[in-house]
Amino acid sequence: MKNLNKLIIFLSLTIGVLITFLPFVYMIVCSFKTNAEIYTLPISFIPKKFYLENYHRLFTEIPFARQYFNSTFIASVQTVLNVFLASLGGFGFAKYNFKLKNFLFIFLLVTMMIPSQVGLVPLFLMMNWFRWIDTYWAIIVPGAVSAFGIFFMRSSMMGIPDEILDSARIDGASEFGIFSKIILPMSTASIGILAILTFTGSWNNFMWPLIVLSSDTKMTLPVGLTTLMNLYKIEYGMLMAGSFLSTVPILILLILVGQKAFIRGITVGALKG
Repeated sequence: MKNLNKLIIFLSLTIGVLITFLPFVYMIVCSFKTNAEIYTLPISFIPKKFYLENYHRLFTEIPFARQYFNSTFIASVQTVLNVFLASLGGFGFAKYNFKLKNFLFIFLLVTMMIPSQVGLVPLFLMMNWFRWIDTYWAIIVPGAVSAFGIFFMRSSMMGIPDEILDSARIDGASEFGIFSKIILPMSTASIGILAILTFTGSWNNFMWPLIVLSSDTKMTLPVGLTTLMNLYKIEYGMLMAGSFLSTVPILILLILVGQKAFIRGITVGALKG
């Protein structure tokens, strides 16, 4: 009976993975089809002829390579800033006592409940006042730190014993030394998870770059790919090719960082339990 239950669970999870993965596979297949073949019924998962022109046109008809660099640069800088500043903020809330600490933390949590769309207009006016419209700064700076990141890192650092920090202070370590040499190494699992979430969110961000960017050479990938869709024609083949290439950095990040971070987090949680 126990083996039967395991088999049912395994088959259910396998079917769920296949259903989830199927659209991704079909996207890759369509990237090697012509527009006419994509519209052909019944749907075929094997192209009649591998049409590589979609990838060639993607790099020649739009500044795809430049937009790819834009997304990579913006997402990488935002991730580094967000992880560093959120770790500092989380460290402060987790290990220090100061006036209005609880009030400030509650205010931080309240800001997480406000829809991001509410702040689009005042944020745009602010970026216009700074003369940052159509620049990288208009995207990087507003996303340099997040309330969720501070909350997440604070929750992680609360589990680090205060005795370790007190011992470091007795040995003459500075506060920043404690942060960099003790807190950060003991929070690598949380840092990895936050880095993945931040990079993915920045990479897939569409609304805000659409508002503040106007030059083709400054656009990020999500905005740049929309130029393949117009009133009279949609280049589905090129769109699928661009969408497939845009998933590569996320997959690499998940493979290189995500697996280790999640496993390390599970191991730390098991040891604490």
